[in-house]
Amino acid sequence: MSSMTDQQLESRIQELEAQLSQLQQQLVQAQRLSSVGALASSITHEFNNILTTVINYSKMGLRHKDVATREKAFNKILTAGQRASKITTGMLSYSRGKGERREPHDLVNLVEDVLVLVEKDLQMHRVKLQTDFLDHPFAEVNASQIQQVLMNLIINARQAMDGGGRLFITVRSNEESGMGEIAIRDTGQGIPADKLPKIFAPFFSTKTADEQGQGGTGLGLALCRDIIEAHKGRIRVESAVGHGTTFTLKFPRVEKPSATNPANSSMQKAG
Repeated sequence: MSSMTDQQLESRIQELEAQLSQLQQQLVQAQRLSSVGALASSITHEFNNILTTVINYSKMGLRHKDVATREKAFNKILTAGQRASKITTGMLSYSRGKGERREPHDLVNLVEDVLVLVEKDLQMHRVKLQTDFLDHPFAEVNASQIQQVLMNLIINARQAMDGGGRLFITVRSNEESGMGEIAIRDTGQGIPADKLPKIFAPFFSTKTADEQGQGGTGLGLALCRDIIEAHKGRIRVESAVGHGTTFTLKFPRVEKPSATNPANSSMQKAG
């Protein structure tokens, strides 16, 4: 068999690189849909509560003829509908997650958009959420990709707190490094010291799949690292067994764009 020419070899390399890129995109989308699956039960429960509110206040409005009672009923129905719309819009935007465009975004807004989707899930698993937004750093990012990272880390934190716990999310500017930072800290079981250096390696996992079949593939954190590094950022982790884990995302800060820009509407260490 004759050996491949340089031109044929180069063509084959390009073909394999294209296939690899396509597989990576498919893997990212699969991970995104896996996160949606982890939230399916809580989102369904939330919509059931919204429908119950709409039905009960509709009945109240029909029973009572006075203006004040009917106005109260209409306001409650409107609020419930707006909540449902926000969840639906957020879920559809997150699950599609197409495009590679990067724009300046307020990191606080990115966090808040994800919290709309996970809030009920945290409540159902008895996880108390505390946020601390010290300021509003901007970074040039792909919003969908960063929200995917946040979703993954929050679900991981919730799964690490079997039986409940506390989740702390902090956003701040680091003036010394010129970075915007998002820290996600849980009070879960922590990661053993011998496993900590391996957690970003593909297919390495410290957990098994939960009752919904979510988690345990070892792909989530590897994808998180790839996404953050592609944004010229860094992901760091601190953990101690019995004391929980903190993941910190760091992004190069950019200037806050003008208001007309539509993009802005919305322990032991490893790494």
